[in-house]
Amino acid sequence: MGQPTPALNDDWWRSAVIYQVYVRSFADGDGDGTGDLAGVRARLPYLAELGVDALWFNPWYLSPMKDGGYDVADYRVIDPAFGTLAEAEKLIAEARELGIRTIVDIVPNHVSDQHPWFRAALAGGSERELFHFRPGRGDHGELPPNDWQSEFGGPAWTRLPDGDWYLHLFAPEQPDLNWAHPAVRQEHEDILRFWFERGVAGVRIDSAALPAKDPRLPDLTEGRDPHPYVDRDELHDVYRAWRAVADEYGAVFVGEVWLPDTERFARYLRPDELHTAFNFSFMTCAWDAARLRTSIEDTLAEHAPIGAPATWVLCNHDVTRTVTRYGRADTGFDFATKAFGTPTDLALGTRRARAAALLSLALPGAVYVYQGEELGLPEADIPLDRIEDPMHARSGGTDPGRDGCRVPLPWTADAPHAGFGGEPWLPQPAGWASYAADRQARDPGSMLALYREAIRLRPVFGDGPLTWLSTADGVLAFTRADGGTLCVVNLADTPATLPAHTAPLLASGPLDPDGRLPKDTAVWLRA
Repeated sequence: MGQPTPALNDDWWRSAVIYQVYVRSFADGDGDGTGDLAGVRARLPYLAELGVDALWFNPWYLSPMKDGGYDVADYRVIDPAFGTLAEAEKLIAEARELGIRTIVDIVPNHVSDQHPWFRAALAGGSERELFHFRPGRGDHGELPPNDWQSEFGGPAWTRLPDGDWYLHLFAPEQPDLNWAHPAVRQEHEDILRFWFERGVAGVRIDSAALPAKDPRLPDLTEGRDPHPYVDRDELHDVYRAWRAVADEYGAVFVGEVWLPDTERFARYLRPDELHTAFNFSFMTCAWDAARLRTSIEDTLAEHAPIGAPATWVLCNHDVTRTVTRYGRADTGFDFATKAFGTPTDLALGTRRARAAALLSLALPGAVYVYQGEELGLPEADIPLDRIEDPMHARSGGTDPGRDGCRVPLPWTADAPHAGFGGEPWLPQPAGWASYAADRQARDPGSMLALYREAIRLRPVFGDGPLTWLSTADGVLAFTRADGGTLCVVNLADTPATLPAHTAPLLASGPLDPDGRLPKDTAVWLRA
Protein backbone atom coordinates (compact mmCIF):
# COMPACT_ATOMS: atom_id res chain seq x y z
CA MET A 1 0.00 0.00 0.00
CA GLY A 2 2.71 2.46 0.98
CA GLN A 3 0.40 5.45 1.35
CA PRO A 4 -0.16 7.31 4.64
CA THR A 5 -3.37 6.39 6.42
CA PRO A 6 -6.02 9.04 5.73
CA ALA A 7 -7.12 11.13 8.69
CA LEU A 8 -10.28 9.67 10.22
CA ASN A 9 -12.86 11.83 11.96
CA ASP A 10 -14.08 10.66 15.39
CA ASP A 11 -17.65 11.62 14.44
CA TRP A 12 -17.48 9.78 11.12
CA TRP A 13 -20.51 7.63 11.97
CA ARG A 14 -22.85 10.62 12.11
CA SER A 15 -22.75 11.16 8.34
CA ALA A 16 -21.00 8.08 6.95
CA VAL A 17 -21.79 6.06 3.85
CA ILE A 18 -21.54 2.45 5.01
CA TYR A 19 -21.41 -0.46 2.58
CA GLN A 20 -22.93 -3.76 3.66
CA VAL A 21 -20.85 -6.81 2.72
CA TYR A 22 -22.57 -10.20 2.64
CA VAL A 23 -19.28 -12.05 2.41
CA ARG A 24 -20.66 -15.31 1.02
CA SER A 25 -21.92 -13.47 -2.08
CA PHE A 26 -19.45 -10.61 -2.52
CA ALA A 27 -16.38 -12.06 -4.27
CA ASP A 28 -14.82 -15.53 -4.36
CA GLY A 29 -11.05 -15.38 -4.01
CA ASP A 30 -10.23 -19.09 -3.99
CA GLY A 31 -12.60 -20.36 -6.70
CA ASP A 32 -14.79 -22.61 -4.57
CA GLY A 33 -18.02 -20.73 -5.33
CA THR A 34 -18.30 -19.09 -1.91
CA GLY A 35 -17.34 -15.49 -1.31
CA ASP A 36 -14.49 -15.03 1.14
CA LEU A 37 -12.19 -12.53 2.80
CA ALA A 38 -9.60 -12.92 0.03
CA GLY A 39 -12.27 -11.80 -2.42
CA VAL A 40 -13.11 -8.76 -0.31
CA ARG A 41 -9.47 -7.80 0.06
CA ALA A 42 -9.01 -7.98 -3.71
CA ARG A 43 -11.97 -5.63 -4.19
CA LEU A 44 -10.95 -3.01 -1.63
CA PRO A 45 -9.80 -0.64 -4.43
CA TYR A 46 -13.31 -0.88 -5.91
CA LEU A 47 -14.84 0.03 -2.56
CA ALA A 48 -12.39 2.88 -2.09
CA GLU A 49 -13.27 4.23 -5.54
CA LEU A 50 -16.96 3.96 -4.68
CA GLY A 51 -16.12 6.33 -1.82
CA VAL A 52 -17.61 4.55 1.18
CA ASP A 53 -16.51 5.34 4.72
CA ALA A 54 -17.00 1.92 6.30
CA LEU A 55 -17.84 -1.71 5.59
CA TRP A 56 -20.42 -3.60 7.60
CA PHE A 57 -19.86 -7.35 7.44
CA ASN A 58 -22.64 -9.81 8.03
CA PRO A 59 -21.45 -12.60 10.37
CA TRP A 60 -18.17 -14.14 9.19
CA TYR A 61 -17.71 -16.36 12.23
CA LEU A 62 -17.62 -20.15 12.54
CA SER A 63 -21.14 -21.34 11.74
CA PRO A 64 -23.06 -24.33 10.36
CA MET A 65 -24.79 -21.76 8.09
CA LYS A 66 -28.32 -22.85 8.97
CA ASP A 67 -29.31 -19.17 8.81
CA GLY A 68 -26.68 -17.53 6.65
CA GLY A 69 -24.15 -17.26 9.46
CA TYR A 70 -26.56 -15.82 12.04
CA ASP A 71 -26.21 -19.13 13.85
CA VAL A 72 -22.78 -18.46 15.41
CA ALA A 73 -20.77 -21.35 16.86
CA ASP A 74 -17.67 -19.31 17.83
CA TYR A 75 -17.22 -15.54 17.66
CA ARG A 76 -13.44 -15.76 17.88
CA VAL A 77 -13.00 -17.98 14.81
CA ILE A 78 -13.57 -17.02 11.18
CA ASP A 79 -15.55 -19.67 9.32
CA PRO A 80 -13.10 -21.67 7.15
CA ALA A 81 -15.32 -21.04 4.12
CA PHE A 82 -14.39 -17.36 4.43
CA GLY A 83 -10.77 -17.56 5.59
CA THR A 84 -8.90 -17.15 8.86
CA LEU A 85 -8.67 -14.73 11.74
CA ALA A 86 -5.30 -13.57 10.40
CA GLU A 87 -6.97 -12.70 7.07
CA ALA A 88 -9.69 -10.79 8.87
CA GLU A 89 -7.06 -8.78 10.73
CA LYS A 90 -5.29 -8.02 7.42
CA LEU A 91 -8.57 -6.97 5.85
CA ILE A 92 -9.38 -4.62 8.73
CA ALA A 93 -5.90 -3.08 8.51
CA GLU A 94 -5.84 -2.79 4.70
CA ALA A 95 -9.25 -1.18 4.62
CA ARG A 96 -8.16 1.26 7.31
CA GLU A 97 -5.18 2.30 5.19
CA LEU A 98 -7.70 3.28 2.50
CA GLY A 99 -9.73 5.30 5.01
CA ILE A 100 -12.40 2.61 5.32
CA ARG A 101 -13.49 1.38 8.73
CA THR A 102 -14.91 -2.04 9.62
CA ILE A 103 -18.16 -2.87 11.38
CA VAL A 104 -18.92 -6.46 12.42
CA ASP A 105 -22.19 -8.16 13.29
CA ILE A 106 -23.06 -9.47 16.77
CA VAL A 107 -26.12 -11.67 17.33
CA PRO A 108 -26.98 -11.45 21.04
CA ASN A 109 -30.36 -13.18 20.96
CA HIS A 110 -29.08 -16.65 20.15
CA VAL A 111 -26.18 -18.87 19.18
CA SER A 112 -25.82 -21.97 17.01
CA ASP A 113 -26.89 -25.34 18.37
CA GLN A 114 -23.25 -26.28 17.68
CA HIS A 115 -21.96 -23.65 20.12
CA PRO A 116 -19.95 -25.27 22.97
CA TRP A 117 -22.39 -23.92 25.53
CA PHE A 118 -25.41 -25.54 23.93
CA ARG A 119 -23.65 -28.84 23.29
CA ALA A 120 -22.68 -28.93 26.96
CA ALA A 121 -26.27 -28.06 27.89
CA LEU A 122 -27.57 -31.00 25.86
CA ALA A 123 -25.13 -33.23 27.70
CA GLY A 124 -26.78 -32.22 30.97
CA GLY A 125 -24.25 -29.63 32.12
CA SER A 126 -24.90 -26.51 34.14
CA GLU A 127 -24.80 -24.61 30.82
CA ARG A 128 -28.54 -25.26 30.62
CA GLU A 129 -28.90 -22.16 32.77
CA LEU A 130 -27.49 -20.13 29.86
CA PHE A 131 -30.53 -20.96 27.71
CA HIS A 132 -34.29 -21.32 28.19
CA PHE A 133 -35.08 -24.96 28.94
CA ARG A 134 -38.57 -25.76 30.23
CA PRO A 135 -40.83 -28.76 30.74
CA GLY A 136 -43.75 -28.95 28.35
CA ARG A 137 -47.43 -28.55 29.03
CA GLY A 138 -50.10 -31.22 28.70
CA ASP A 139 -50.52 -34.48 30.53
CA HIS A 140 -47.19 -35.80 29.35
CA GLY A 141 -45.29 -32.58 28.58
CA GLU A 142 -46.12 -33.04 24.90
CA LEU A 143 -47.12 -29.40 24.34
CA PRO A 144 -44.71 -26.43 24.10
CA PRO A 145 -44.21 -24.43 27.32
CA ASN A 146 -46.03 -21.42 25.86
CA ASP A 147 -47.66 -20.17 22.68
CA TRP A 148 -44.72 -18.20 21.27
CA GLN A 149 -44.10 -18.55 17.55
CA SER A 150 -40.79 -18.53 15.69
CA GLU A 151 -39.96 -15.57 13.46
CA PHE A 152 -39.43 -18.19 10.75
CA GLY A 153 -42.81 -19.86 11.30
CA GLY A 154 -44.01 -22.62 13.58
CA PRO A 155 -43.58 -22.94 17.36
CA ALA A 156 -40.62 -21.22 19.02
CA TRP A 157 -39.89 -24.42 20.97
CA THR A 158 -38.23 -27.73 20.15
CA ARG A 159 -38.52 -30.82 22.32
CA LEU A 160 -35.47 -32.89 23.24
CA PRO A 161 -35.35 -36.67 23.80
CA ASP A 162 -35.23 -36.11 27.57
CA GLY A 163 -38.63 -34.42 27.38
CA ASP A 164 -37.56 -30.82 27.99
CA TRP A 165 -38.14 -28.06 25.45
CA TYR A 166 -35.80 -25.20 24.53
CA LEU A 167 -36.67 -21.74 23.19
CA HIS A 168 -35.65 -20.45 19.75
CA LEU A 169 -37.30 -17.33 18.39
CA PHE A 170 -35.74 -18.16 15.03
CA ALA A 171 -34.71 -21.59 13.68
CA PRO A 172 -34.41 -24.66 15.95
CA GLU A 173 -30.66 -24.53 15.24
CA GLN A 174 -30.56 -21.10 16.96
CA PRO A 175 -31.30 -21.55 20.69
CA ASP A 176 -32.03 -18.31 22.55
CA LEU A 177 -29.62 -17.21 25.25
CA ASN A 178 -30.71 -16.40 28.80
CA TRP A 179 -29.67 -12.78 29.27
CA ALA A 180 -30.58 -12.87 32.95
CA HIS A 181 -27.45 -14.97 33.51
CA PRO A 182 -24.27 -12.95 34.23
CA ALA A 183 -22.08 -15.35 32.22
CA VAL A 184 -24.00 -14.47 29.05
CA ARG A 185 -23.44 -10.77 29.65
CA GLN A 186 -19.77 -11.20 30.46
CA GLU A 187 -19.10 -13.34 27.40
CA HIS A 188 -20.55 -10.77 25.04
CA GLU A 189 -18.59 -7.93 26.61
CA ASP A 190 -15.46 -10.05 26.12
CA ILE A 191 -16.42 -10.66 22.48
CA LEU A 192 -16.76 -6.92 21.91
CA ARG A 193 -13.27 -6.33 23.34
CA PHE A 194 -11.86 -9.16 21.23
CA TRP A 195 -12.92 -7.43 18.01
CA PHE A 196 -12.29 -3.86 19.12
CA GLU A 197 -8.73 -4.85 19.93
CA ARG A 198 -8.38 -6.04 16.34
CA GLY A 199 -9.27 -2.63 14.97
CA VAL A 200 -12.99 -2.97 14.43
CA ALA A 201 -14.61 0.47 14.54
CA GLY A 202 -18.16 -0.56 15.24
CA VAL A 203 -20.70 -3.31 15.83
CA ARG A 204 -24.09 -3.86 14.28
CA ILE A 205 -26.46 -5.57 16.74
CA ASP A 206 -28.81 -8.10 15.18
CA SER A 207 -32.42 -8.24 16.45
CA ALA A 208 -31.39 -5.77 19.11
CA ALA A 209 -34.80 -5.53 20.82
CA LEU A 210 -35.27 -9.27 21.40
CA PRO A 211 -32.64 -10.75 23.78
CA ALA A 212 -34.30 -10.03 27.15
CA LYS A 213 -37.20 -12.29 28.14
CA ASP A 214 -39.82 -12.21 30.88
CA PRO A 215 -38.47 -14.91 33.21
CA ARG A 216 -41.98 -16.35 33.59
CA LEU A 217 -42.13 -16.96 29.80
CA PRO A 218 -45.90 -16.26 29.78
CA ASP A 219 -48.21 -16.87 26.85
CA LEU A 220 -48.23 -14.08 24.28
CA THR A 221 -51.82 -13.06 24.90
CA GLU A 222 -53.33 -10.23 22.88
CA GLY A 223 -52.32 -6.83 24.21
CA ARG A 224 -49.85 -8.08 26.81
CA ASP A 225 -47.85 -5.12 28.11
CA PRO A 226 -44.95 -5.22 28.57
CA HIS A 227 -44.24 -7.69 25.80
CA PRO A 228 -42.61 -10.87 27.12
CA TYR A 229 -39.66 -10.70 24.73
CA VAL A 230 -39.73 -7.53 22.61
CA ASP A 231 -38.24 -4.23 23.87
CA ARG A 232 -38.04 -5.12 27.54
CA ASP A 233 -36.75 -2.47 29.92
CA GLU A 234 -33.97 -4.64 31.37
CA LEU A 235 -32.33 -4.75 27.94
CA HIS A 236 -31.17 -1.15 28.32
CA ASP A 237 -28.84 -2.12 31.17
CA VAL A 238 -27.13 -4.53 28.76
CA TYR A 239 -26.54 -1.82 26.18
CA ARG A 240 -25.32 0.65 28.77
CA ALA A 241 -22.66 -1.88 29.75
CA TRP A 242 -21.80 -2.41 26.08
CA ARG A 243 -21.53 1.34 25.53
CA ALA A 244 -18.98 1.57 28.33
CA VAL A 245 -16.87 -1.04 26.54
CA ALA A 246 -17.21 0.71 23.18
CA ASP A 247 -16.22 4.05 24.69
CA GLU A 248 -12.92 2.53 25.83
CA TYR A 249 -12.05 1.99 22.16
CA GLY A 250 -13.85 4.89 20.49
CA ALA A 251 -16.11 2.36 18.74
CA VAL A 252 -19.78 2.74 17.79
CA PHE A 253 -22.98 0.67 17.65
CA VAL A 254 -25.83 0.45 15.19
CA GLY A 255 -28.86 -1.49 16.33
CA GLU A 256 -31.39 -3.44 14.31
CA VAL A 257 -34.42 -2.18 16.21
CA TRP A 258 -37.83 -2.87 14.67
CA LEU A 259 -40.31 -0.94 16.86
CA PRO A 260 -43.47 0.93 15.82
CA ASP A 261 -43.37 3.14 18.94
CA THR A 262 -41.02 6.02 18.14
CA GLU A 263 -40.58 6.99 21.78
CA ARG A 264 -39.57 3.45 22.71
CA PHE A 265 -37.27 3.35 19.69
CA ALA A 266 -35.54 6.56 20.74
CA ARG A 267 -34.70 5.13 24.17
CA TYR A 268 -32.07 2.90 22.52
CA LEU A 269 -30.30 6.01 21.26
CA ARG A 270 -29.81 7.78 24.56
CA PRO A 271 -26.27 9.12 25.06
CA ASP A 272 -25.18 6.15 27.18
CA GLU A 273 -26.63 3.43 24.92
CA LEU A 274 -26.44 2.85 21.15
CA HIS A 275 -25.01 5.47 18.81
CA THR A 276 -27.42 4.76 15.95
CA ALA A 277 -30.22 2.40 14.93
CA PHE A 278 -31.57 1.44 11.54
CA ASN A 279 -34.51 3.47 10.27
CA PHE A 280 -36.81 0.89 8.76
CA SER A 281 -39.82 3.13 8.14
CA PHE A 282 -37.99 4.77 5.23
CA MET A 283 -36.97 1.43 3.70
CA THR A 284 -40.47 -0.01 4.00
CA CYS A 285 -42.22 3.09 2.67
CA ALA A 286 -44.07 3.05 -0.64
CA TRP A 287 -42.90 5.23 -3.54
CA ASP A 288 -45.25 8.04 -2.57
CA ALA A 289 -44.24 11.64 -1.89
CA ALA A 290 -46.52 12.25 1.09
CA ARG A 291 -45.63 8.98 2.79
CA LEU A 292 -41.91 9.43 2.20
CA ARG A 293 -42.00 12.96 3.56
CA THR A 294 -43.85 11.77 6.66
CA SER A 295 -41.31 9.01 7.16
CA ILE A 296 -38.42 11.45 6.85
CA GLU A 297 -40.02 14.02 9.16
CA ASP A 298 -40.93 11.43 11.79
CA THR A 299 -37.46 9.92 11.70
CA LEU A 300 -35.71 13.27 12.14
CA ALA A 301 -38.15 14.29 14.87
CA GLU A 302 -37.61 11.15 16.93
CA HIS A 303 -33.82 11.52 16.72
CA ALA A 304 -33.65 15.27 17.41
CA PRO A 305 -34.32 15.30 21.20
CA ILE A 306 -31.47 12.86 21.87
CA GLY A 307 -29.03 14.30 19.33
CA ALA A 308 -28.59 10.98 17.52
CA PRO A 309 -28.16 10.90 13.73
CA ALA A 310 -30.70 9.16 11.57
CA THR A 311 -29.72 6.21 9.39
CA TRP A 312 -31.15 5.69 5.91
CA VAL A 313 -31.27 2.41 4.03
CA LEU A 314 -33.08 1.26 0.90
CA CYS A 315 -32.30 -2.44 1.09
CA ASN A 316 -30.42 -5.11 3.03
CA HIS A 317 -29.84 -8.86 3.07
CA ASP A 318 -33.33 -9.54 4.44
CA VAL A 319 -35.61 -7.67 2.01
CA THR A 320 -36.49 -7.62 -1.66
CA ARG A 321 -34.02 -5.54 -3.69
CA THR A 322 -34.95 -1.92 -4.34
CA VAL A 323 -35.20 -2.16 -8.14
CA THR A 324 -37.69 -5.02 -7.90
CA ARG A 325 -39.65 -3.53 -5.02
CA TYR A 326 -40.05 -0.16 -6.70
CA GLY A 327 -41.01 -1.83 -9.96
CA ARG A 328 -44.15 -3.31 -8.47
CA ALA A 329 -47.58 -1.72 -8.31
CA ASP A 330 -47.43 -1.85 -4.51
CA THR A 331 -43.99 -0.47 -3.67
CA GLY A 332 -44.51 -0.63 0.08
CA PHE A 333 -42.74 -3.41 1.97
CA ASP A 334 -44.86 -6.50 2.52
CA PHE A 335 -43.61 -10.04 2.80
CA ALA A 336 -46.58 -11.06 0.68
CA THR A 337 -45.14 -9.14 -2.28
CA LYS A 338 -42.25 -11.60 -2.33
CA ALA A 339 -44.57 -14.26 -3.71
CA PHE A 340 -43.26 -16.09 -6.73
CA GLY A 341 -44.11 -14.58 -10.09
CA THR A 342 -45.03 -11.10 -8.86
CA PRO A 343 -44.94 -8.89 -11.98
CA THR A 344 -42.18 -6.31 -11.92
CA ASP A 345 -41.36 -3.50 -14.34
CA LEU A 346 -37.56 -3.39 -14.02
CA ALA A 347 -37.25 -0.22 -16.10
CA LEU A 348 -39.65 1.57 -13.75
CA GLY A 349 -37.96 0.07 -10.71
CA THR A 350 -34.52 1.13 -11.92
CA ARG A 351 -35.66 4.69 -12.60
CA ARG A 352 -37.15 4.96 -9.12
CA ALA A 353 -34.16 3.28 -7.47
CA ARG A 354 -31.84 5.83 -9.07
CA ALA A 355 -34.01 8.67 -7.76
CA ALA A 356 -34.23 7.04 -4.32
CA ALA A 357 -30.44 6.79 -4.18
CA LEU A 358 -30.10 10.56 -4.61
CA LEU A 359 -32.86 11.15 -2.08
CA SER A 360 -31.30 8.97 0.61
CA LEU A 361 -27.79 10.30 0.05
CA ALA A 362 -29.02 13.88 0.43
CA LEU A 363 -30.68 13.34 3.81
CA PRO A 364 -28.96 14.27 7.10
CA GLY A 365 -27.39 11.30 8.86
CA ALA A 366 -25.70 8.08 7.81
CA VAL A 367 -26.55 5.97 4.76
CA TYR A 368 -26.18 2.20 4.39
CA VAL A 369 -25.75 0.70 0.90
CA TYR A 370 -26.30 -3.03 0.51
CA GLN A 371 -23.85 -4.69 -1.86
CA GLY A 372 -25.15 -4.75 -5.42
CA GLU A 373 -27.49 -1.80 -4.95
CA GLU A 374 -24.82 0.35 -6.57
CA LEU A 375 -25.07 -1.99 -9.59
CA GLY A 376 -28.87 -1.78 -9.76
CA LEU A 377 -29.31 -5.51 -9.22
CA PRO A 378 -32.89 -6.79 -9.20
CA GLU A 379 -34.24 -9.54 -6.98
CA ALA A 380 -33.43 -12.97 -8.43
CA ASP A 381 -35.85 -15.88 -8.69
CA ILE A 382 -34.13 -18.87 -7.08
CA PRO A 383 -35.08 -22.38 -8.25
CA LEU A 384 -36.98 -24.16 -5.51
CA ASP A 385 -34.35 -26.87 -5.15
CA ARG A 386 -31.62 -24.28 -4.60
CA ILE A 387 -33.26 -22.18 -1.87
CA GLU A 388 -31.28 -22.32 1.38
CA ASP A 389 -33.05 -19.72 3.51
CA PRO A 390 -34.84 -21.47 6.42
CA MET A 391 -37.75 -19.04 6.08
CA HIS A 392 -38.81 -20.94 2.97
CA ALA A 393 -38.89 -24.37 4.58
CA ARG A 394 -40.38 -23.19 7.88
CA SER A 395 -43.22 -21.44 6.01
CA GLY A 396 -44.11 -24.64 4.17
CA GLY A 397 -42.92 -23.11 0.92
CA THR A 398 -45.26 -20.12 0.98
CA ASP A 399 -42.44 -17.61 1.59
CA PRO A 400 -39.69 -17.64 -1.07
CA GLY A 401 -37.18 -16.56 1.55
CA ARG A 402 -34.41 -14.03 1.31
CA ASP A 403 -31.98 -15.73 -1.06
CA GLY A 404 -33.19 -13.65 -4.01
CA CYS A 405 -31.29 -10.60 -2.71
CA ARG A 406 -28.21 -12.66 -1.79
CA VAL A 407 -27.15 -13.88 -5.24
CA PRO A 408 -23.36 -13.50 -5.81
CA LEU A 409 -22.29 -10.24 -7.43
CA PRO A 410 -21.32 -9.85 -11.10
CA TRP A 411 -17.87 -8.32 -11.47
CA THR A 412 -16.62 -9.03 -14.99
CA ALA A 413 -19.05 -9.30 -17.89
CA ASP A 414 -16.96 -11.63 -20.05
CA ALA A 415 -15.65 -13.94 -17.32
CA PRO A 416 -17.20 -17.23 -16.19
CA HIS A 417 -19.86 -16.71 -13.51
CA ALA A 418 -19.66 -12.97 -14.25
CA GLY A 419 -16.27 -12.80 -12.56
CA PHE A 420 -17.52 -13.83 -9.11
CA GLY A 421 -15.10 -16.78 -8.93
CA GLY A 422 -16.09 -20.44 -8.95
CA GLU A 423 -19.59 -21.70 -9.65
CA PRO A 424 -21.65 -19.62 -7.19
CA TRP A 425 -23.35 -21.18 -4.18
CA LEU A 426 -26.58 -19.55 -5.37
CA PRO A 427 -27.29 -19.53 -9.13
CA GLN A 428 -26.88 -16.25 -10.98
CA PRO A 429 -29.83 -15.49 -13.29
CA ALA A 430 -29.45 -15.37 -17.05
CA GLY A 431 -28.22 -11.93 -18.08
CA TRP A 432 -26.57 -11.28 -14.72
CA ALA A 433 -23.35 -10.31 -16.53
CA SER A 434 -25.12 -7.28 -18.00
CA TYR A 435 -24.93 -5.73 -14.52
CA ALA A 436 -21.20 -6.41 -14.14
CA ALA A 437 -19.14 -3.79 -12.35
CA ASP A 438 -16.48 -3.60 -15.06
CA ARG A 439 -19.08 -2.81 -17.72
CA GLN A 440 -20.78 -0.19 -15.55
CA ALA A 441 -17.46 1.43 -14.68
CA ARG A 442 -17.07 2.34 -18.37
CA ASP A 443 -20.60 3.72 -18.69
CA PRO A 444 -21.12 7.27 -17.36
CA GLY A 445 -24.89 6.66 -17.31
CA SER A 446 -24.75 3.49 -15.22
CA MET A 447 -26.07 2.98 -11.71
CA LEU A 448 -22.48 2.51 -10.50
CA ALA A 449 -21.44 5.84 -12.01
CA LEU A 450 -24.41 7.52 -10.33
CA TYR A 451 -23.52 6.13 -6.91
CA ARG A 452 -19.84 7.05 -7.27
CA GLU A 453 -20.64 10.62 -8.22
CA ALA A 454 -23.37 11.02 -5.60
CA ILE A 455 -21.10 9.80 -2.81
CA ARG A 456 -18.32 12.09 -4.06
CA LEU A 457 -20.64 15.13 -4.15
CA ARG A 458 -22.57 14.35 -0.98
CA PRO A 459 -20.51 16.69 1.27
CA VAL A 460 -21.89 19.70 -0.64
CA PHE A 461 -25.05 19.38 1.44
CA GLY A 462 -23.09 20.10 4.62
CA ASP A 463 -24.19 18.77 7.97
CA GLY A 464 -27.01 21.16 8.79
CA PRO A 465 -30.70 20.45 9.30
CA LEU A 466 -33.20 19.81 6.53
CA THR A 467 -35.52 22.58 5.35
CA TRP A 468 -38.47 21.69 3.10
CA LEU A 469 -39.30 23.89 0.13
CA SER A 470 -42.79 24.63 -1.15
CA THR A 471 -43.57 22.38 -4.14
CA ALA A 472 -46.37 20.97 -6.23
CA ASP A 473 -48.13 17.83 -5.05
CA GLY A 474 -46.04 14.72 -5.54
CA VAL A 475 -42.72 16.59 -5.43
CA LEU A 476 -40.22 16.56 -2.58
CA ALA A 477 -37.70 19.39 -2.35
CA PHE A 478 -35.41 20.40 0.47
CA THR A 479 -32.15 22.09 1.25
CA ARG A 480 -29.57 21.61 3.97
CA ALA A 481 -27.21 23.79 6.01
CA ASP A 482 -26.90 27.24 4.41
CA GLY A 483 -29.23 26.43 1.54
CA GLY A 484 -26.46 26.21 -1.03
CA THR A 485 -27.61 22.84 -2.40
CA LEU A 486 -31.11 21.56 -3.13
CA CYS A 487 -32.49 18.07 -3.60
CA VAL A 488 -35.66 17.69 -5.68
CA VAL A 489 -37.49 14.40 -6.30
CA ASN A 490 -40.50 14.15 -8.60
CA LEU A 491 -42.92 11.37 -7.65
CA ALA A 492 -45.85 12.98 -9.50
CA ASP A 493 -47.25 11.78 -12.82
CA THR A 494 -46.20 14.90 -14.75
CA PRO A 495 -42.88 16.76 -15.15
CA ALA A 496 -42.09 19.25 -12.38
CA THR A 497 -40.76 22.77 -12.70
CA LEU A 498 -37.52 23.11 -10.76
CA PRO A 499 -36.97 25.74 -8.05
CA ALA A 500 -34.70 28.65 -8.85
CA HIS A 501 -31.09 27.51 -9.06
CA THR A 502 -27.80 28.36 -10.74
CA ALA A 503 -26.78 24.91 -12.01
CA PRO A 504 -27.67 21.22 -11.78
CA LEU A 505 -25.04 19.13 -9.96
CA LEU A 506 -26.30 15.60 -10.52
CA ALA A 507 -29.51 14.03 -11.79
CA SER A 508 -30.77 10.46 -11.67
CA GLY A 509 -31.99 10.86 -15.24
CA PRO A 510 -32.09 13.52 -17.96
CA LEU A 511 -34.27 16.60 -17.64
CA ASP A 512 -36.94 17.09 -20.30
CA PRO A 513 -36.38 19.51 -23.24
CA ASP A 514 -37.98 22.32 -21.23
CA GLY A 515 -35.63 21.81 -18.29
CA ARG A 516 -38.30 20.22 -16.12
CA LEU A 517 -37.81 17.19 -13.90
CA PRO A 518 -39.53 14.06 -15.30
CA LYS A 519 -41.53 11.73 -13.09
CA ASP A 520 -39.56 9.27 -10.94
CA THR A 521 -36.43 11.41 -11.23
CA ALA A 522 -34.28 13.26 -8.71
CA VAL A 523 -31.79 16.09 -9.10
CA TRP A 524 -29.28 17.94 -6.94
CA LEU A 525 -29.08 21.66 -7.68
CA ARG A 526 -26.71 24.46 -6.76
CA ALA A 527 -28.82 27.31 -5.41
